Amino acid sequence: MTPHVPAARMELATTLPPTTALREVPAVVARIERLGFDTVHVPETTHDSLAVALLAAEHTSRITVRTSMTLAFPRSPMVTAYAAWDLARFSEGRFQLGLATQVRGNIVDRFSVPWDRPAQHLRDYLASIRAIFAAFATGAPLRHEGSHYRFTRLQPYFNPGPLSTAAPALYTGGVNRRVCEVAGELADGFVTHATNSHPSHLRTVVLPGLRAGAQRAGRAGIPRVVVVSKSITGRTQAALAASRDSARQELAFLFSTPAYRTTLDRLGLGGVGERLAGMAASGRWTGLAGTLDDETLAMLIPHGTYAELPDVLGRAYGGLTDGLGLGLPLDPDDDEDFGALLERLRLIPTSTATGDPADETTSAARSDAGSETVS
Repeated sequence: MTPHVPAARMELATTLPPTTALREVPAVVARIERLGFDTVHVPETTHDSLAVALLAAEHTSRITVRTSMTLAFPRSPMVTAYAAWDLARFSEGRFQLGLATQVRGNIVDRFSVPWDRPAQHLRDYLASIRAIFAAFATGAPLRHEGSHYRFTRLQPYFNPGPLSTAAPALYTGGVNRRVCEVAGELADGFVTHATNSHPSHLRTVVLPGLRAGAQRAGRAGIPRVVVVSKSITGRTQAALAASRDSARQELAFLFSTPAYRTTLDRLGLGGVGERLAGMAASGRWTGLAGTLDDETLAMLIPHGTYAELPDVLGRAYGGLTDGLGLGLPLDPDDDEDFGALLERLRLIPTSTATGDPADETTSAARSDAGSETVS
């Protein structure tokens, strides 16, 4: 695993809409590639992320296909490693494996899988994947014994053999400090969660956690950081308002999860989180969106027209990250203008431009330091 050297230009990613039917994936990913994105994130909500990633790789030729995030604990690391190896071979090196823990309620109650020391579990999962990849690549005996997994058998008959490209990069995501430290130790990249992509969370939790993990592991640098802030945008003010209304329901659902309330609490919006959690607990899903008014959204999520957004995101994230995620335009007629927007966003300085993004002096010098509004 080589230390990360941030790219000179900002990586631009978008998430394949979770509601995309399998038969629609080819057209949607082709549009994503046409728009000029560098990466498509494949989520795991109502589909198997690895199956969808295969479709995405088949129907694109340039962009990176990254799962964001494949749920680790319901799958054996060996099962995941085989799928990732196949995807890397099929895509000729364009596949990257993103792995995450999810929250306890989903793992225990939706997947019926035990929940045990999730940060340590994820650490051992990543170490297992790396050990399996090494055995695939070299043919050496498989030997891994960790806190949660033991792998000591891989006969040549079951070894898929080396790739003609590098092994898939491993990304993780999450919210709390311990998961960030695990990423700093073992991951090639880290994708922030939509509810905790605020610059204040990056400075106080994500970046210090990544650096602490990297130092503990003796790494020279931190993993790549890709911020998925669910930025709200549109070509005109009217389109911006429509995009805000479209995003409100998803964001309200995400913020209703208690584990994702870190940023709400930091910004003095803990009461909003409590109301959302209470509504979710009683099954009042349709009423969630009304709890996030425009003022609250402005505090939490960057938003601006196509003309405004590069400055908004530059002030919020310039020098803090290596990649930015944003959604597809609602109206395909806007694709040409949106493509021009992406070219402007690509010029936002990455962490390379300001040195170590976890350095407190650098952070304090940022023009928006201390600001609690990201729009």
